[in-house]
Amino acid sequence: MQIDIQARSFTLTTALKEYAEKKLKSSLSGCRDRLRRVVIRLSDTNGPRGGEDKHCHIQVVLPGMSDVIIEDTEENMYAAIDKATDRASSAVTRKVTRKKSQQRHSQPLRTHLMA
Repeated sequence: MQIDIQARSFTLTTALKEYAEKKLKSSLSGCRDRLRRVVIRLSDTNGPRGGEDKHCHIQVVLPGMSDVIIEDTEENMYAAIDKATDRASSAVTRKVTRKKSQQRHSQPLRTHLMA
């Protein structure tokens, strides 16, 4: 799984980058082998003025399926990452489970003939 973490409107610290990567790997550990790429875009809309403006955008690229896109905005960037990664985990798990179920139901029934 390739992880790309980008910062917009602020400088990405090593601590924040490592936190986002660790949280993402932990949240998506159950589906990691099915993921191709994950992009996290972090932004601070109001800059030093503060407020609920720390934005985390996560895009999960799944082979053979549409991308999962999750966004969250909080007062604290770590909280935004936490909520977005948790929601991404749930959404990816649902999508992968649904895909497995569809594949199982689309396979033709096999009948065994006894001689």
